[in-house]
Amino acid sequence: MTLSERLGDFVTTVLADGAPPEVRADVARRVLDIIGLQAAALPLETSAAAIDFALATGGRGSSTVVGQATRLTAPAAAFANGVLAHSLDYDDTHLPSILHPSASVVPAVLAVAEQVGSDGPALLDAIAVGIETVVRVGMAGYDLNRRASVFFEHGQHATSICGAIGSAAAVAGLLELGERGVADAIGVAASMASGILEGNRTGGTVKRLHCGWAAQVGVSAGLLVERGFTGPPTALEGRFGLFEAFLHDKSDEAAITGGLGQEWEVPGIFFKPYPANHFTHTGLDAAARLASTGVRPEDVVSVELAVATSTVRTIGEPIDVKRRPPSGYQAQFSGPYLVALGFLGGHGLGAGLEDFEDGIVGDARRLDLMQRVSVVGDPECDAIFPDQFPSILRVRTSDGSSLEERVMVNRGGPDRPLSASELAMKFAANFRRGLGDGRASDVEQRVRDLEQAGPGAPAALTALLRSDQ
Repeated sequence: MTLSERLGDFVTTVLADGAPPEVRADVARRVLDIIGLQAAALPLETSAAAIDFALATGGRGSSTVVGQATRLTAPAAAFANGVLAHSLDYDDTHLPSILHPSASVVPAVLAVAEQVGSDGPALLDAIAVGIETVVRVGMAGYDLNRRASVFFEHGQHATSICGAIGSAAAVAGLLELGERGVADAIGVAASMASGILEGNRTGGTVKRLHCGWAAQVGVSAGLLVERGFTGPPTALEGRFGLFEAFLHDKSDEAAITGGLGQEWEVPGIFFKPYPANHFTHTGLDAAARLASTGVRPEDVVSVELAVATSTVRTIGEPIDVKRRPPSGYQAQFSGPYLVALGFLGGHGLGAGLEDFEDGIVGDARRLDLMQRVSVVGDPECDAIFPDQFPSILRVRTSDGSSLEERVMVNRGGPDRPLSASELAMKFAANFRRGLGDGRASDVEQRVRDLEQAGPGAPAALTALLRSDQ
């Protein structure tokens, strides 16, 4: 069997037999997390632009766009909702592949499930196999010796590329296209998967489109196969397949097949506590710990943020931009800014969306503190990355003291999980930002009930997300 065929067998088996209860329960938490993020992203100018584009080009259909009254075709709705899901850089992260799997798969599957009248368990199972596929394809591009994503090293956004593949597999499974149909959908999606990461370094908002594009590709691939299109059976590993094209054949096929169907990656995916690039989180934690011991911002003479060397280019270069981010969006990719937040105190679970608004990023106290922060690579962090994104904060204070704080494990993962109440707090704050308080508890209840909900459950859930409700 080819890799696409193996994934086809996995998808159809799980959808026939059901995912394990612990996987379904975890997927429900991810659905709620993504819905909150979609609502929170509604005020962004880029969100308005993406939704306007979808309304102008998508055509009327039966799939909901969050915050809108008009329903669109499934591909158009998946695009708009995928843009919303990833725009705040607040969506979940798999390590060590360093990709964000839920932001494309959840919008893709919800759009199709609403259209075809799926029941709750089928929705959860389709999302589960889609996320698992995203992660495993991403891990196929992970170099164990270099401890780095080959996708990332080539400037490619694995989230978008692998998200298209996983979304296609999930949609084809939900459409009951069978093993061959899932394999074909993967093959079709492989010709449309894309995404580059230069925006992380030097700006631009195009990265916000990536999960929307991946979700649209996944839905489109499934619907095209349903209408008779086919893909190459060796679309992943073939001589001219995705791995050769993107990874230059530096791929690990065992990452896809090993334990597939028995060992699940999904429950170990990290929830983000802060709406910023994940490489920055432990720097905030370290600064907050020092602040809790009495270190005041005005006492800080200099700060060295030591991180994994390969992350410096994302959160520490060019240093002048990272010390003075021109927008809230670019502050999300600034190590110095998150360190300043840690010392000064942020919102929510330690930093909230309010801390990344354009007006507040230029606050004098924050700017002053950022000028004193440098970002360097560190061998000890390199040895742990990317299983975690560690930080070592070395601070010199005005009384001559030298302080050090280490945070080697990220919040939100299996070793430092967010509690149920923390996840609920995150969802409530995010949902309120875009859709108010009125429906938040009803949405939570609908998501909790999905595992027992009958046909039409996805539509009942998404109805609560429209502006005409």
